[in-house]
Amino acid sequence: MISGGGTGGHIFPAIAIANALMEMNSGNEILFVGAKGKMEMEKVPEAGYKIIGLPIRGVQRKLSIANLKVPFLLIQSLIISRKTIKDFKPDIAIGVGGYASAALLYTATFMGVKTLIQEQNSFPGVTNKILSKRVNRICVSFANMDRFFPKDKIRLLGNPIRKDILKGVPKSEESFDHFKLDPNRKTILALGGSLGARTINRCMMNLLPVLDELNLQVIWQCGINSADKLTHKVEDSGFDDVHLLPFIKRMDLAYAAADIVISRAGALSVSEIMTLKKPAILIPSPNVAEDHQTKNARALTDQGAAILLEDKDAPEKILGLITELVSNDQRILEIKTRLEGVYSNANSAMDIAKEIESLINDGPDRT
Repeated sequence: MISGGGTGGHIFPAIAIANALMEMNSGNEILFVGAKGKMEMEKVPEAGYKIIGLPIRGVQRKLSIANLKVPFLLIQSLIISRKTIKDFKPDIAIGVGGYASAALLYTATFMGVKTLIQEQNSFPGVTNKILSKRVNRICVSFANMDRFFPKDKIRLLGNPIRKDILKGVPKSEESFDHFKLDPNRKTILALGGSLGARTINRCMMNLLPVLDELNLQVIWQCGINSADKLTHKVEDSGFDDVHLLPFIKRMDLAYAAADIVISRAGALSVSEIMTLKKPAILIPSPNVAEDHQTKNARALTDQGAAILLEDKDAPEKILGLITELVSNDQRILEIKTRLEGVYSNANSAMDIAKEIESLINDGPDRT
């Protein structure tokens, strides 16, 4: 049983783990548990798995009447979690983060079911810190996580990334053909997530006037919410070397073509950059709990393996920074060299699947 979701950063690793478990043994039965109304309720069935939705939701930061419902929805979610575990009888419950993960794993630990957390971030949230005292195993993506979790439960196995992404490296003619790119120009890949990131979109608009001068071209995932407006703006600007997409389906080819990545610093994006060794400018979102994204970014930037730009400064500073990078091959090479020294694991999903199987076979001891 795999629980969690809310964002692609939780959902895609969960699906990658499920796929690895099925690859190991096609007879495995997998049931997902997510939160009603969240992205996982669509993405998980698309990947071929069953999912049950809990009515759970988080507390809104601003004062809201909806917050009064949260305790009742939590109790309801715990009751549904208990019934689901009794009916499905899982050998193990796996949590990948998100509200549903908290409810299901908390219930599973009290029902004697073996449990495993897959923590994607370099700085865990409060829920996983609390759960860490009760679960059997904690798979982490970054080193030095014994600051937060019991050392004997930790396994450093990396963050599962989508298997198809690994296919596109190194650069290939297919990547240039797919996006209609000029092989003689450097390529910037701008990633604002599936919903888009307003700051990154502003950064890219500021870069448009200098693309020709700097001999650059852009693959730009602008997000579904901004696609129509930005498409008109780019068309009106008359710049031909901008390949604007609401969502990039062939992310393997996008990464393959990229010389520089501009991205938020969600756990999944940072793990992809670490694994593919792509020089990146990371712009952490200021709108995430406990400033997770800045901490994820610092796992790279503190080693000189990426560049950090604060959200409030990015639109003004991006032009100068890109100009410096594209005119200084030595700086790019230095970042790539530092990336080689950063831990990453292209086989993370399969290694986590093996850890899950090992834990199941360990016997009845829960902790």
